[in-house]
Amino acid sequence: MRAVRQSGTEPEIAVRSALESMGVAFTTNVKGMPGSPDIWIDDGGAPIFVHGCFWHRHAGCTKATTPKTNREYWVKKFEQNKARDARKVQELRDLGHAAVTIWQCETSDRQRLIEILSSRLKIG
Repeated sequence: MRAVRQSGTEPEIAVRSALESMGVAFTTNVKGMPGSPDIWIDDGGAPIFVHGCFWHRHAGCTKATTPKTNREYWVKKFEQNKARDARKVQELRDLGHAAVTIWQCETSDRQRLIEILSSRLKIG
């Protein structure tokens, strides 16, 4: 698990690249905000989380599997991750920011990703 990166992941780079192609200015890895959003849209202050489907339990996604060994540990770990995610999104909401989540599985098709970003960020 040490090899799991927290920033600069392939999905995060795909989102940043898509935002750049859309002409959207952003900052990465904002440490001063709840949850340290992966991306922060400069104009309007919209936080974006780029979540791995496995670690953050993307509902209905085939990547959100549960290991068969030490299952009790993993179920507890995933529940803690989901609770923390919800808590951080609520803290951002309390500060007046609507967080956007982009899932790992949504980043493989660039054109579709641009459509998703446009829709969720209400751009265009």
